[in-house]
Amino acid sequence: MKLLRIMLAFGMFSCLAAGQALAVDVRAAVFRIDYPALAPISRYDLVPEDMGFAGAQLAQEDNATTGAFLGHTYELETVAVAPEDADAAFDALLAGGQNLIIVMARQDDLLRLADRAGDGVLILNATAHDTALRDDQCRANLLHVAPSRAMLADAVAQFAMWKKWPKWFLISGSNPDDKLLADAYRTSARKFGAKIVEEREFEDTGGSRRTDTGHVLVQKQIPVFTQDARDHDVVIAADESDVFAPYLPFHLWTPRPTMGSAGLRPVTFHAAHEAWGATQFQRRFEALTGRYMREEDYQVWLALRVIGEAVTRTSTNEVATLRNYVLSDQFELAAFKGVAVTFRAWNGQMRQPILLYDGRITVSVSPQDGYLHQRSPLDSLGLDLPESACTAFD
Repeated sequence: MKLLRIMLAFGMFSCLAAGQALAVDVRAAVFRIDYPALAPISRYDLVPEDMGFAGAQLAQEDNATTGAFLGHTYELETVAVAPEDADAAFDALLAGGQNLIIVMARQDDLLRLADRAGDGVLILNATAHDTALRDDQCRANLLHVAPSRAMLADAVAQFAMWKKWPKWFLISGSNPDDKLLADAYRTSARKFGAKIVEEREFEDTGGSRRTDTGHVLVQKQIPVFTQDARDHDVVIAADESDVFAPYLPFHLWTPRPTMGSAGLRPVTFHAAHEAWGATQFQRRFEALTGRYMREEDYQVWLALRVIGEAVTRTSTNEVATLRNYVLSDQFELAAFKGVAVTFRAWNGQMRQPILLYDGRITVSVSPQDGYLHQRSPLDSLGLDLPESACTAFD
């Protein structure tokens, strides 16, 4: 009987491959806004020209491989623009009929583009971490593959509490994004029972981080800056601007582990991750691009795979149908993280494990053991249904 079922399934698949499947043409775009920025603090962090687009290329191959058997074809357009040209370039995409768009942009630009697109377009956020986008600033046509700051902070908090490090010394930067990240860590501390025993702010005085904050100067600055802090188990760094946090390990006045923006960092993916079949995935990316995978590449790859999986299961390119399927209980997608990723139907956020990375290996993965939830342990990371003020998905 089992052999018969296999033969019947193979026969049905052969018929589909022979041309009886419903032909579907899928057009998608990756839209990236390139913001002016200082050189990174390390040459290892230089941004490649194909950031994000390389992940899209790999996803395009994956989608096309499956689509070839089902009569589905995939076309991909990539656009990189300066902030001042974003609206015109985005309008050109819409005028050309694009209605499945992965966007790499900051919160304000992302919201404006989502509003310009309207209900007939599905946008997937690949890079913006702002928790507000999943809260009172959510949009019905906007899904989030990138994790929120709340998810990243909760991933760190769970590990700290699992290690029984409840006393935190929070050091945050002075820039707006640093302050938002610090707020996320304060919320996580309350959520999981940690105590922030002291907070300090490291002021960003501008200039080039690589020349004005070299190791000689920092070796004198950081110990003095962290001197006489109250007794603490761990230093939590909130430095999205990447100004000071990488210098904290080995320069603290009181030797303690560092987590957050340096030391042990929460990431969606990294180039050394090999568990759950990721080795072959990494090698394919490296063969295709000649470099290691970044988080942005992974998140864009994942966004396009969401589209590909939805098209495969629904056999349509109709936006409303794809969106409804992605937000349904039937959707799940393998993502090389040990469990399938899904979406929260109340705010469009992708549920996914967060890797804790020390620069060489995956040290741990959150959610940690013991953090249970009535729907999924993944919902212990970030805004839960009662916590989110999003109403656009009602």
